[in-house]
Amino acid sequence: MKSPVVKRSIVVAGHKTSVSLEEAFWNGMKEISNLRDMTLSELVGEIDTNRQQGNLSSAIRLFVLDYFRTRAVPQQRTHDLSASL
Repeated sequence: MKSPVVKRSIVVAGHKTSVSLEEAFWNGMKEISNLRDMTLSELVGEIDTNRQQGNLSSAIRLFVLDYFRTRAVPQQRTHDLSASL
């Protein structure tokens, strides 16, 4: 599955910046922002404020990965428990 990098402009803390991410990460960001009832700019601003190192694109990728990994853990545990019965 090939997912080319897509560059988009976004306003973060009142400043316009460009962020390059694969389409799957943009889709993940949209889903997360909708679930949190916030704009994409607000979510990226939150990620930017909390990142400790690295560039913004990397921080976003790590955030999205961590978000969906955390959501998948309970489902995996349920699957593991039912498989062991």
